Amino acid sequence: MFKETGSGTKLDRAERRNVMALAQARKIDAVLVTELSRWGRSTVDLLHTLRKLESWKVSVIAMNEMAFDLSSPHGRMLATFLSGIAEFERDLISERVKSGLAAAKARGKKLGRQTGERPKSDRLAPKVKTLIAESRSYRWIARDLGISKNTVSDIARRGRGCED
Repeated sequence: MFKETGSGTKLDRAERRNVMALAQARKIDAVLVTELSRWGRSTVDLLHTLRKLESWKVSVIAMNEMAFDLSSPHGRMLATFLSGIAEFERDLISERVKSGLAAAKARGKKLGRQTGERPKSDRLAPKVKTLIAESRSYRWIARDLGISKNTVSDIARRGRGCED
């Protein structure tokens, strides 16, 4: 059993690729999905993969108990209709998010990660700078002080006056 955690908008997902390989090798009879829109949200991609599966005699079953028989006109119409709705939903969500971000920005809200206090980083900064001056690698410094390599890099950048 495979569990896909990737985005439905990405065409190249490892688990889906594995399922398609198993289907092509005739090692599975059916693919169970929570809902059709989770298999793929692009109508063209969804129909393409459903037709491939159908040509390999592999059924696609949605957990809402809908089976898609793409060999019939009714099944193809239903799959096309449902995939179109899923793609429309995704586009609406994207539009709403963009609209909300634009409205927040217009209200003067600062978007993105906010700068905060860095107590551990600030406390270790002198020691990190000393070790950098001794030509120690960032990775060695990070391991020795129990911080991430990115934190060491950030301290070095702040020390050079490259603050964002």
